[in-house]
Amino acid sequence: MTHSTTAGADEDRRHFPATGRAAEEVLDELASHRSGDVRWDEGRTFGLVFDGGDEVRAVAEEAARMFLHENALNTAAFPSLAAIQSDLCAWTADLLHGPGGTAGFVTSGGTESILCAVEAARERARSERGLHDPEMVLAVSAHAAFHKAAHLFGLQTRVVPVLADRTPDLNALADALSDRTALVVASAPQYPQGVVDPVAEMSAMAEAVGASCHVDACMGGFVLPFAAMEEPERWGSPPWDLGVDGVTSISADLHKLGYAPKGASVLLHRSRALRRHQTFDFDGWLGGRYVTPNLQGTRSGLPMAAAWAVVRHLGVDGYRRLVRSTLEAAERIRVGVRAVDGLDVPGEPRHHLLSITSTDPSLPVFAVGDALAARGWHHDRQGPPDGLHLTVSAGNVPVVDRWLADLVEAVDEVRAGGLDSGSGDGAYSTLE
Repeated sequence: MTHSTTAGADEDRRHFPATGRAAEEVLDELASHRSGDVRWDEGRTFGLVFDGGDEVRAVAEEAARMFLHENALNTAAFPSLAAIQSDLCAWTADLLHGPGGTAGFVTSGGTESILCAVEAARERARSERGLHDPEMVLAVSAHAAFHKAAHLFGLQTRVVPVLADRTPDLNALADALSDRTALVVASAPQYPQGVVDPVAEMSAMAEAVGASCHVDACMGGFVLPFAAMEEPERWGSPPWDLGVDGVTSISADLHKLGYAPKGASVLLHRSRALRRHQTFDFDGWLGGRYVTPNLQGTRSGLPMAAAWAVVRHLGVDGYRRLVRSTLEAAERIRVGVRAVDGLDVPGEPRHHLLSITSTDPSLPVFAVGDALAARGWHHDRQGPPDGLHLTVSAGNVPVVDRWLADLVEAVDEVRAGGLDSGSGDGAYSTLE
C-alpha cells in the first residue's frame, strides 16, 4: 500500500517529534504555516488584530522580548510586573473617570475580564444580600461571553430586547429586575452594531435593586474617551464609564484599540472592597496559601509589559491621533456602504464598530462576504439579521478606498450571479 506525501506528513504530525530540528528549519516551518493567514499587517482584517503602526509594533515587540519568560503568578518574585499592572490599572482608571479607590487587575482579554466581573458580582450578591440563586439582566446585544459566564458560575439570565436604534428596551429591563438580580450588563459600545447603551439609566436601575452594574467597554475603553477629547459633538457619548455613580465595574481591552499585542485587558472595580470579590483565596491544601485574582494561575508577563510599553509610548496625544484617523475612516465606510443600493448599516453607530446588512433579498450579504474574501478581505459574520461585521482600526485607514472599490465589485459580482447565497460557516464573533 502506498501513501501520498500529504498523508505521510499528516501521519508524522500525530507523533511527538522523535528528533530535534535546527532552529532555522523550525522557524521556516512556522513561516510556512502562516502562508494562508489573513494579511492583518496590510489592513485586510476588520477585527482580530489591531495594528497601531510600525513604531507601536516595534516598541511592543521589544518589550515582549524583555518579558518573554516572566510569570505574574507571584509578583513578589517579579516586582516589575506588580508595578506594570498597577500602572496599567491606574492609567485606565484615570482615563475612565474612576473615583479615588478604584482598583483592578490586568487579565488575558475581554472574555476573562467579563468572566471575572460576573463572578465578582455573584460573590458580592452572596456576601452582602445572601443571594444564592442570582440572575443577570442583559440585552440581546450584550456579548456572548456573559452567557458563558452565567453557564460557568451558575447565574440565570434574563435577556431583554433592543429597540430599533439597537439600544436596550429600558421598560423591558425594568420588568426583568427583581430581588434576585445580581448584575445588570451595559455595553459601551455593544459589539454587533457599535451602539453605546444608556449606561446612566441602566446603572441607576441596578443600584435601585442593590445589584452590580458592569460596563463592557472592551471595544470602547480606549476609543470613546479620546473621541470625546477630539470632537465631543461629533463623537461624544452620554455618560458611560466609572464617572456614572451606579457603575460598579468596567472592562477595557488594551489589545484591541489600545494597540497592544494579545492578550491584555483591564478590569476595574469601583473600590478595593468590590475588587475583593474577584480574588480567590485558598489555604486548604499542602502547598500553602494560594491566592489568584484572575481565572489563570500562571500569567505571562509578556502581554502586560508590551501593553505598558505601548500605552507609555503613545500617551494621550498618540491615542487621539490614532482614534481620529480611525473614526474618520469608519465614517467614510458607513457613507460608502449606504451609498451601495441594497446595503445598509443598521443603527446609528458613531464610532469604529458597524455591521453591513442587506435590504435586498436578491443580494445575500454572506455572498458579498464570500466575494470580499476572494479578494483577500476578512470579515466576521453575525446574525440575526445576517451581517458582515467591521471593527475599524488604524491599520485599516490606508486601505479604505481599496476596500470600498472591492465592495462595489463584490456586489456587482453577486448581482451578476457569480456566487450563491454565501456561507454562514464561521459566523461567530469573539472578544479575543
